Amino acid sequence: MTLRTFLLSVSLLLAASAWTGARAVPVITNGGFETTSFTASTQMNTTNVTGWSTSGYNFVFFPGTATTTGAASVQYGALILQGTLPSGASNGFPATSPSGGNFVGADGDFQVGAITQTITGLTVGIQYAVSFYWGAAQQNGSAYTSATTEQWQVTLGSELHSTPIINNPPQGFTGWLSQSLTYTATSTSEVLSFLAAGTPSGAPPFSLLDGVSITAVAEPASWMTLVAAVLSIIGVANLRRRSSRLARLAAANGETPPADRAGHAKPRRRRRRSYAHSAAC
Repeated sequence: MTLRTFLLSVSLLLAASAWTGARAVPVITNGGFETTSFTASTQMNTTNVTGWSTSGYNFVFFPGTATTTGAASVQYGALILQGTLPSGASNGFPATSPSGGNFVGADGDFQVGAITQTITGLTVGIQYAVSFYWGAAQQNGSAYTSATTEQWQVTLGSELHSTPIINNPPQGFTGWLSQSLTYTATSTSEVLSFLAAGTPSGAPPFSLLDGVSITAVAEPASWMTLVAAVLSIIGVANLRRRSSRLARLAAANGETPPADRAGHAKPRRRRRRSYAHSAAC
């Protein structure tokens, strides 16, 4: 590959990268649930957690409070999650999620309501990955001794995807999990929704959530087209270089050079006769 061909290929790649980067970039506001209007763990509503809205039985827990002091609810006092097993041993519930700071706990059976945010800056037809941490827990209480199941149902616009259903033993905690779900935008602005789903009724299953983010997924078709174009340029350059080399060899041997691209033979160079040979004649 010549320097000129290499520089042209690099220019094409940089131009494609700049075109991709020039698109509007969607952003999740307060994806870690750190910005709130309260100073202690509390039930969420339509205004008290920046960027998010909900009317369900959903709570924001400050670090270290979920299994100790709990979160204040509108109707029933403090909501505390299970942190110990019947034996008194810890079930492994940590003070924070993997992303640190606050996190959400949402009841998947009682007064269920989605946690929502409107996402702007989307590009129609482009795929986006919604990523987050999640886990399964249960409400603390002597009456709550059943095994439960937990899940998040996540919607962007009209497209719904769900996490796996997770089985949680009595008074258990499953640990934090990492999840990424892919969506195709159908509008420049769409509602992102997290809805907790759990069983059984009366044994409060809680789905946990933190670290929500959104990123555009790489477009394989576009990049494959670009790579094909670069390879074509390299191929044409190599073919021209090979044809030029063959023409020079043919001229050096006094042969008819190969036809050019228009189908006309290149002019044959007349070989100069040496002085000795002319004298002999």
